[in-house]
Amino acid sequence: MSSFFRAMILMLALGSCGSGGGSGYGSAPRELDDACSIVSQRPEYLRAFQQVERKYGVPTPSLMAMIYQESKFISDNRTPHQYALGVIPVGRQSSAFGYSQALDGTWEEYQDEVAGRRARRDDIFAATDFMGWYMTKTVEETGVPIYDTRNQYLAYHDGRSGYNRGTWRAKSWLVRIAGEVEARAVLYDTQLRSCGKR
Repeated sequence: MSSFFRAMILMLALGSCGSGGGSGYGSAPRELDDACSIVSQRPEYLRAFQQVERKYGVPTPSLMAMIYQESKFISDNRTPHQYALGVIPVGRQSSAFGYSQALDGTWEEYQDEVAGRRARRDDIFAATDFMGWYMTKTVEETGVPIYDTRNQYLAYHDGRSGYNRGTWRAKSWLVRIAGEVEARAVLYDTQLRSCGKR
């Protein structure tokens, strides 16, 4: 095996070690199917969710379910790399980053309108505030109620103009996932009520 290929394999192996959900910065809480466990491990999450609920009216369980779907609560989550010839990294699938998986352009719009340039997508307070801001705009532009988790998720994923055009209708996988997000929000709501966090 040539030294070039050995170096490429080593770089790929080292790169994979630095990503994902180990302990420390960027890692997800344990027991992601248990909302009470999530907010017990990360009390700052609950404060962020409650702030967004007060400010924008987004129900905490809906916000949690959407974050679960987008990033699994991993603060520095990114889309996967794309590879040419199956081995050469050529960039990521999109600029989506952080808890909310906000794209660069949409995040910059949020910074300009609301948060300022210091807001970071890997900060739970900024990421959830972004989601509340985005979902409020969805209400204004599409008429989807703030508490309609399924359709809010469809508009979040495909963009508000895509939602209005019905692009999601041709994506059976996305319709299925939106249903899963809605079901998770119901589950999280029941759990949060049972542990007195709702």
